[in-house]
Amino acid sequence: MSTHQAGARVEGGHLGQRQLRLEDTALLRGLGRYADDLATPPGTLHAAIVRSPHAHARLLAVDASRALALKGVRAVLTGEDVKRWANPFPVGVRAPMEHWCLAVDKVRYVGEPVCVVIAEDRYLAEDALDAVRVEYEPLKPVIDPEKAATEEAPVLHEAVGSNVVNERHFNYGNPDKAFNEAVHRVSIKVHYPRNSCTPIECYVVLGQYLPASGSYDILSNFQGPYALHSVMARALDVSSNRLRLRTPPDSGGSFGIKQGVLTYVVLMGLAARKAGAPVKWVEDRLEHLQASSSATNRVADMEAAVDVDGRVTALRYDQIDDCGGYLRAPEPATFYRMHGNLTGAYDIRNLAVRNRVVLTNKLPSGLNRGFGGGQMYFALERLMHQVSRQLGLDPLEVMRRNLLPADAFPYRTASGALLDSGDYGATVDLALRDGGFSELLQRRDQARAEGRLYGIGLCAVVEPSISNMGYITTALTPEQRRKSGPKNGAVSTSTIGIDPLGGITVHVSSTPQGQGHQTVAAQVVAEVLGVAPKDIMVNVELDTGKDAWSIASGNYSSRFSGAVAGAVYKAALKVRERLANIAATMWNLDADQVRFADGKVFIEDGPSLGFHRVAGTAHWSPALLPENEPGGLRETAFWTPPQLEAPDDDDHINSSLCHGFIFDFCGLEIDRITGEIHIDRYVTSHDAGRLLNPMLVDGQIRGGFTQALGIALMEEFAYGEDGSFLSGTLADYLLPTAPEAVEPLILHTETPSPFTPLGAKGVGEGNNMSTPVCIANAVADALGRDDIQLPLTPSRVRALIGIDEPEAPEGLEPLAAPKAGGPALQARDSVEVPASPQTVYDTVLDPETLRAIIPGCHALELEGENQYRADVTVGVGMIKARFAARVRLSDLDPPHSLRLSGSGDSPMGSASGSAHVTLVALDNGHTRLDYVYEVDVGGKIAAVGGRMLQSASKIIIGQVFNRLAQRLTGQPSGGLWQRLRTLLARLLGKGDAS
Repeated sequence: MSTHQAGARVEGGHLGQRQLRLEDTALLRGLGRYADDLATPPGTLHAAIVRSPHAHARLLAVDASRALALKGVRAVLTGEDVKRWANPFPVGVRAPMEHWCLAVDKVRYVGEPVCVVIAEDRYLAEDALDAVRVEYEPLKPVIDPEKAATEEAPVLHEAVGSNVVNERHFNYGNPDKAFNEAVHRVSIKVHYPRNSCTPIECYVVLGQYLPASGSYDILSNFQGPYALHSVMARALDVSSNRLRLRTPPDSGGSFGIKQGVLTYVVLMGLAARKAGAPVKWVEDRLEHLQASSSATNRVADMEAAVDVDGRVTALRYDQIDDCGGYLRAPEPATFYRMHGNLTGAYDIRNLAVRNRVVLTNKLPSGLNRGFGGGQMYFALERLMHQVSRQLGLDPLEVMRRNLLPADAFPYRTASGALLDSGDYGATVDLALRDGGFSELLQRRDQARAEGRLYGIGLCAVVEPSISNMGYITTALTPEQRRKSGPKNGAVSTSTIGIDPLGGITVHVSSTPQGQGHQTVAAQVVAEVLGVAPKDIMVNVELDTGKDAWSIASGNYSSRFSGAVAGAVYKAALKVRERLANIAATMWNLDADQVRFADGKVFIEDGPSLGFHRVAGTAHWSPALLPENEPGGLRETAFWTPPQLEAPDDDDHINSSLCHGFIFDFCGLEIDRITGEIHIDRYVTSHDAGRLLNPMLVDGQIRGGFTQALGIALMEEFAYGEDGSFLSGTLADYLLPTAPEAVEPLILHTETPSPFTPLGAKGVGEGNNMSTPVCIANAVADALGRDDIQLPLTPSRVRALIGIDEPEAPEGLEPLAAPKAGGPALQARDSVEVPASPQTVYDTVLDPETLRAIIPGCHALELEGENQYRADVTVGVGMIKARFAARVRLSDLDPPHSLRLSGSGDSPMGSASGSAHVTLVALDNGHTRLDYVYEVDVGGKIAAVGGRMLQSASKIIIGQVFNRLAQRLTGQPSGGLWQRLRTLLARLLGKGDAS
């Protein structure tokens, strides 16, 4: 549900209206054209990537000879090729860190590309991965960013000498004085987790190398090109005009993550060069979760200096951003995109900041919807909640006392942001009134009186949009910035052309990921030229070899409505001015009398012509055109705002042009037994300046809100202490689906921005900044706890509630505590075998029997007494791995017990396990095998997640003993399937099942 309160606005026929999306006609009929749908050039080959199973290891050797011998395999790209033809990616800080598109000396996260197999089809390429032999020397990994920042931690990049690759300190105002004079000092420490964007469509890259010109032509569902085009060109060791980057017409979502495809753009360009043919690569979901990109996890220590009435006078930030194995462009953007408005929506003039960029053995981080905002506001708004809690004040009253007043705008923050417009108090009042805040307070009182856990959370967020290209250089010292030259601005581009029959085509240098660019661009042009939006063609395919673009061009930081649509507006005004001059010359009148509406060009109470007739004159009758009119109708507009300057010598930076405002509140109840959170009501109130299409705005808010629910309640990239990625499938990396989605109440106010051509600001990312902390504050309110950590899964919340586990039933021996590292999977089971314990025991020790009962065993060779070398293939979900394994029988106590152990390595990872088997004689002459087992896995295998691994390990271990029973009798044992069949037969009244 959505309601709207308009402020000052520009009225018009098309802008501000709830226009249905023009894109949906094709998309809803299945006629979209995504990257994998587009035709490939003749002779295109297909790529698959060998990835590291280790989080940290030296790369000793890559042997692709067996893969190259396979039929259909055409080439293998290795690190040696990359070092010969390419460069490391440029790094955004002054640190001697080398990041290549393939590992060349070490691997630094599970899933890092090691080599590329190129074959005639994707199936052959995937099959050939197992034939590549890679030799590693495992090294100790470091996963925790705080531990990684210490001197004792294993160092990822020896040339840097530390895992802290960038550290900066900032002081604005006089924070020391403010803290010394403060009546109260309130602090909090928070951890913000890693999470992904999980678009429907993963990465797709089609690379071509053109040897005649030494250039690369790459098609990819990238959302750039912006500054990363220069990064990729330098990595490919070519001038930028020899990297042609093209995008498809449609993209199945991004939410920021498709900037991370830059590594694979370079990789597939080099693969095409190696193979001498076009090369296509389509990422699967497992690769995407494990090795594409993620939000940056952050550890933040915050402190506030507070007056007696809850007025905050100063803030201290001590922040660590964990950027993974490499600092990959555009990082450390997550830190510095928000740097100008670290004080959020509050009037706080004193600020001290310490920022450390730390590397760990995790996937490199990158852009994620709201990047930087979720991390910063989780710390800031949790701190504001803590201020009210520690001082015993109403959280809403504390917020009001610190909010910027309406007469403060434009407002220059302590760290340099220029907040363009707003009336924060009015937006809060609207939300409280129309969102039923007083009713929610009554619900909380009633619930608590009944002994239920009910909490209310709220937050205030400034949403930045239209990033200043210079903000990332704030990571450098002023001296370093002076050496490299100033960086600033946010150039946006649009081109409008009109053909001889009056057809209008618009091109924007922004690649949409589902936001509705075509619809809004058509509305803008229709507004200016007086035609119908449906008659306008909007081209959103980008071709850096032919189209107008600049360093800031692309789709990121909610820049479309304010910057790109503004450039469309500027281009449309240029076209209209020329058309008005043409019409005025035809009628011998002044151009300012010419009007455009309803598909006509006319003079009030005067002559009129169809739009196509006037536009066609520029093509058909150039001799009749006015002086200085060149003919043809095509205009390109470049627009950049003067307010976006480079950071100054005191590190002040206006990091974004526009700053919207969001006030959220919610009420939720927590189930005391399960820890499950039920959101009772969620209200989100936005001021995004002028709304160009309120329907699309609400769609963006709903999308961001639902994504934020996942961040708040279920999504987390989990890693074992050995660096194994533990959430590599959607069985363990949980996402909100329709049943979990909540319908928020969406409210709007409008204070148009004075800095953008149409008064619009960005709106697409805000709830990823506000919703996680709003829910966290509500949970803190419900439980009276300060140690709130995302995601708030039922198990984590239940631990916060503090329910004691019941005593274990008498006689039940608990399983051992899991080991550190990858998943330690434990279980116990039993199987009845129709033979005596001695017979069973002797059979297990027989090598031929052992080979037959191990699932997927191709060969078993005796190496020593009860020790064997084995060749075993095991499949778990999407992962199928062939292991060189060792099998051992030990702890022999015939015929009572033994231990069956195994360990092995494969390109997909490592595994080890053991089962302690006890043989119990039964009265019927049979033997009951009781077994307790533990399996440890690492590398890519661990990525399938605990749920799938637990089930798979139980099945595989069960197969061992069921096969043993079958070996002894020729019949399957009374395993699960047999028991189910027997039960079903009894239910049907048919006796035993056969």
